[in-house]
Amino acid sequence: MSDQEYEKELNALLNEEPGGKKPKKKKRLLGPIRSWSRKRKIITGVAALAAALVVVSGLGGGKADSGALAVTQTLARGTVEEVLSISGPVSGTDSAEVVSRLHAEIQEILVKEGDKVEAGQVLARLDTKGAQKEVDIAQNAYDLAVANLNEAKRDAENGYAKALQDEQAAQRDYDRKAVLFQNGDISQVEMEAAANALNDARRQTAGYRLEKGRATADESFFLQVENAEFALEQKKEELEDTEVKSPIAGTVVRVNSRVGRFADMVDDDKPLFVIDNLEHLEMKISVSEYSIGKVKLGQEAEISADILDGAVEKGVITAISPTGEEKGGGSTERVIPTTIQIQNSDTKLIAGITARAKIVLNRAEDVWVVPVSAVLEREDGTYLAVVENGLVKLYPVETGVESDVSMEVKGEGLNENLTYIVTPEPMMTDGMAVTAMPQM
Repeated sequence: MSDQEYEKELNALLNEEPGGKKPKKKKRLLGPIRSWSRKRKIITGVAALAAALVVVSGLGGGKADSGALAVTQTLARGTVEEVLSISGPVSGTDSAEVVSRLHAEIQEILVKEGDKVEAGQVLARLDTKGAQKEVDIAQNAYDLAVANLNEAKRDAENGYAKALQDEQAAQRDYDRKAVLFQNGDISQVEMEAAANALNDARRQTAGYRLEKGRATADESFFLQVENAEFALEQKKEELEDTEVKSPIAGTVVRVNSRVGRFADMVDDDKPLFVIDNLEHLEMKISVSEYSIGKVKLGQEAEISADILDGAVEKGVITAISPTGEEKGGGSTERVIPTTIQIQNSDTKLIAGITARAKIVLNRAEDVWVVPVSAVLEREDGTYLAVVENGLVKLYPVETGVESDVSMEVKGEGLNENLTYIVTPEPMMTDGMAVTAMPQM
């Protein structure tokens, strides 16, 4: 039955008059039932049905003159807790999936599932022949690039020195001919030829690339060396990667390949190894957007699981995601990923199992506590139906902390001598006659 159908049936049951008659005037008698938990609705519905049966039995017994029977209970103080219970997987606080991008045969696997490893420890060794050959080729390419650079530097230094000599000679020739031209000893054409030769020599000198006053090779030669060096470093890293190492300290929880297989070809794209830090465990839960506002960092949680044989572990909320995500299953509700860290490092809990977290969202101690079914919610307020001298008296109350079965009530005149109706009829009014029947 859906929540809407259940709510309709519950209202019909609570609105029905003694003897099964329908009320003469339709009126909303309950508060916002949709905001109630499913468990509270069930409890209220069962209590309402029980009360209806008591009323009918009272009427059938011929005691209508003393009022309908009403199951009652004495008001008492106690503790109420609003609890959030959510299941989620247990995992290590740190986890690493070890993969290899090398198409190399696995020659040796040095660990098995359950082994503890340190960061940097070798897990497997791969065939090095292919990687070593790639390093040798890259080394040769790098050496050739360096040799070309050095040769270009030498050529640049020698060429620049000759260009300077040629420029100096052209300058001297120009200076001599300028004097001759002023004296009329050479023609204008000869003077212009000397000027052109000087400009050509200067352009030749300016064509060289200088660093700190010295001629050097063209920038392209340096780029060739850089590229070759980068390629060589990559190939060296690939050679080092033929020793597959653990990036973290932890426990090997999965080995997904075997000797003779290629490291980059694991079935179902699984990692070669999975390493979990199991020294400290944590629990991942998804908290509803309707409850996340009451969940805080540092809040304690009680962790239970079948593996604990009835014992519980203490947990603390260490992370709350800043964003929500879809709950799934066609629901429009959003959930917020939340992390609970298990405090006991020597726990019986193990990674990979499902546990249940109990988080106390709110707690009230030494307060007046009644069942959720005892509170009358009406448009003009909330009431507790008290029986005094066989008559109903409605006490205005405010509700506080609420669990699935009980809630805190506050109001003037409440005391331990009051007897209240566990499940009052919605149409009850002040002065209505009832016959109190203490709850068994």
